[in-house]
Amino acid sequence: MKHINKKDAVIVLADGTHFWGKGIGATGVTVGELCFNTSMTGYQEILTDPSYAGQIITFTFPHIGNVGTNDEDTEADKAFCNGLIVREDITQPANWRKKDHLQTWLEKNGLVGISNVDTRRLTRHIRKAGFCNAAIAYVTDGEIDIDYLKSVAAGHTLMEGLDLAQDVTCSQPYHWQEGGWEIGKGYVKRNDFKHKIVAIDFGIKRNILRCLADAGCDVTVVPARTSAEEILAYNPDGVFLSNGPGDPHATGQYAVPTIQALIEKNLPIFGICLGHQLLGIALGGKTAKMAIGHRGANQPVKDFTTNKVEITSQNHGFCVLEDSLPDNVMRSHVSLFDGTLEGIAVKDKPIFAVQYHPEASPGPQDSFYLFERFTSMIDAHKKSKTAA
Repeated sequence: MKHINKKDAVIVLADGTHFWGKGIGATGVTVGELCFNTSMTGYQEILTDPSYAGQIITFTFPHIGNVGTNDEDTEADKAFCNGLIVREDITQPANWRKKDHLQTWLEKNGLVGISNVDTRRLTRHIRKAGFCNAAIAYVTDGEIDIDYLKSVAAGHTLMEGLDLAQDVTCSQPYHWQEGGWEIGKGYVKRNDFKHKIVAIDFGIKRNILRCLADAGCDVTVVPARTSAEEILAYNPDGVFLSNGPGDPHATGQYAVPTIQALIEKNLPIFGICLGHQLLGIALGGKTAKMAIGHRGANQPVKDFTTNKVEITSQNHGFCVLEDSLPDNVMRSHVSLFDGTLEGIAVKDKPIFAVQYHPEASPGPQDSFYLFERFTSMIDAHKKSKTAA
């Protein structure tokens, strides 16, 4: 089935469902796993989050583009997602920090997108049918072949079994000392460090590193395939396991043995997102693909160590299966949306992890305490070593 252009863009799902709209960003065809994000702010941070590698993002909030784009709100060197879908035309920017219009930024980053789509209907379809692949075509001259795009989407590799961390990790170790953003100063370089941390980069976001720096950590970031021996050579006080994209079982083929070797050294370890899943596997647990995943900045989570509820920022399509974990691993956090596991802690070691993104970029800042929990754990571990 071919269509002579009236609207110049379409998104076609693997099941043949399609939505016509107006193209935004770069022209061309893109394909990836379709997901939706419910955040009301932070589209630039979302688009540059390496955890979205291989995915097309549907923004459920209709006004995208209202603050433009700038050089400070990126979470990586480039956009790793495969495309985007929005409800309205890109909003004209009105913000004092703006450098570029979102359309200009999308073109520079080669991102293909589509606007004027009924994102409510599309989101309901995803919620009912579960995750699926889709293709976006933005063509300014010529025909769009729906049947061809359906075959492209249906033939695209599924996320299960994909190790995408190797595509987004750094190529060489690097040092990080930049803290949080302050008005009139921008991002402030820190020099008041108490702890040496090695962060394993499975797709790390810059604001995670800033939060670690603000918590007093002098951070060395290393590639995903760095061995335990290489990490221990830095003589770290603790190890951080970062967020990232893809199937944790696939990334775990090389990451889990490294994590297990670090666990044996009794080092303090803190993991988030993919790092949480990899730690769960390293401790003897299993992971599974979720039907639609959690992506947004309004996700309620209960912390059983404090009995408090925090509103969190999340982006994940896999989860750790609680009943697969050994007896020495406790459930520390749970999702109040669907009851899935959101955090674990090892009872007899200084090790814990959460499924969500405590760096709040974008999102609420309820969970910054986790970085302080990590540094308190390091302090306690240092004291115990001194006493011994």
